[in-house]
Amino acid sequence: MKHFYTENLLLTSNSAKKLYFEYASEMPIYDYHNHLNPADVAANKQFRNLTELWLDGDHYKWRAMRWLGIDESLITGKAGDREKFLAWARAVPRLVGNPLYHWSHLELARYFGIEERLSEENAEEIWERCNEQLKDKSLHAAGILQQFDVRVACTTDDPADDLAAHGQIKSSADIKAQVLPTFRPDRALNAAAPEFMEYVLKLGRAADCTITSYTELLAALKKRVEYFHESGCRLSDHGFGAFPFERATEREVAVVFAKAVQGERLTELEESRYRTYTLLRLAEMYYDRGWAMQLHIGAIRNNNARMMDTIGKDSGYDSILDFHMAASLNAFLNELELANKLPKTIVYSLYPYHYEMLATTIGNFQSGESVGKLQLGSAWWFHDQKEGMMQQLKALSSIGVISTFVGMLTDSRSFMSFPRHEYFRRVLCRLFGEWIEEGELPADYDYIGGIVQDICYRNAVRYFGISVIEQ
Repeated sequence: MKHFYTENLLLTSNSAKKLYFEYASEMPIYDYHNHLNPADVAANKQFRNLTELWLDGDHYKWRAMRWLGIDESLITGKAGDREKFLAWARAVPRLVGNPLYHWSHLELARYFGIEERLSEENAEEIWERCNEQLKDKSLHAAGILQQFDVRVACTTDDPADDLAAHGQIKSSADIKAQVLPTFRPDRALNAAAPEFMEYVLKLGRAADCTITSYTELLAALKKRVEYFHESGCRLSDHGFGAFPFERATEREVAVVFAKAVQGERLTELEESRYRTYTLLRLAEMYYDRGWAMQLHIGAIRNNNARMMDTIGKDSGYDSILDFHMAASLNAFLNELELANKLPKTIVYSLYPYHYEMLATTIGNFQSGESVGKLQLGSAWWFHDQKEGMMQQLKALSSIGVISTFVGMLTDSRSFMSFPRHEYFRRVLCRLFGEWIEEGELPADYDYIGGIVQDICYRNAVRYFGISVIEQ
């Protein structure tokens, strides 16, 4: 049987191997941004088979299968789970050069101890072997967190969510990881959405208030921030396409809000004013509570209208938006700085040509309040692979201070994504190993290895201020 041994994957020098195996590999995981379902953790969900665990909801794999001409019925359609897995097994050998090839074999090796190369020839056998192993509690949802030494996992939650699952997790003696909510108010910021009024009503119910004005909207959001804080939340997250900045008064924004809840069409200027003013007010709330604010910028979403109508959003039809944002981002951060209300902030861009610009921008607003108060976010989405990670790490190190970096995250709905931390650590050690081999860094492995360990885990512990339970 043909194998793909991953022991030295991406480790191209002896220094890289030493840094990875002696320093990086045993560090716990601090997954401060993911899209896991907290209800699955609370219930310690047992997955019915490998397709549910590995393929359901994974738009990375879906996009690759479509590229290979696989029928949608075998991706998100009505085909059976076994047939969907067999289709994926046929696809994997053709993914050479794509990070999915590495990820898939890392996942098979780390979850199931399988180092055989997945293909059509061994798919049936691997299907049976993995499904048998899924009966073991170590591969149930909470068991996976334990197995991969995940100390903190921050999910992504709407302000109107009741966080009941998080309460169940907190009260469970069997779940060792800190699984905490993240405040994601995108729907409250999108006043131009057709369902905006429906969402405002939902938010009001969650905050136990009636929202009939913009002032009442801000009050409801503040109540939900307080509720999330009491539930252990210490991060917010925001998703944008472009990042416009338009100054406005509260009176002007109140007029826009009134139009939006009446279902009237907003101009682009009105949308920008509403979003800018509301985000500024939210950022001030985050600062007051010591939260970190995440800004995910640069996705253009749901581009295939026919498939959006057929299978809905978040199904693999998003891509990279190209645009300029240096002036708007600097203006936004400066507005908060002037008010002395700039929270710890992580800025991610899906457009990789922003990395150097972002590194210089966040350098404008660092302060003595926190080490690396502003962060250049990890290579995101289409870039969380070798080349994208290298590009982000090199921009951060050459323009900023890489030793303060808070490291990797999964940004995934899948419980099989934790080896992405391993993948990142291998890339990180490869880069530092190259610098050692080329004489750009001293071959002092305790010194360099300590920085690697900081980036892998310890910086995040210090930055986010979430109490970590030692295991």
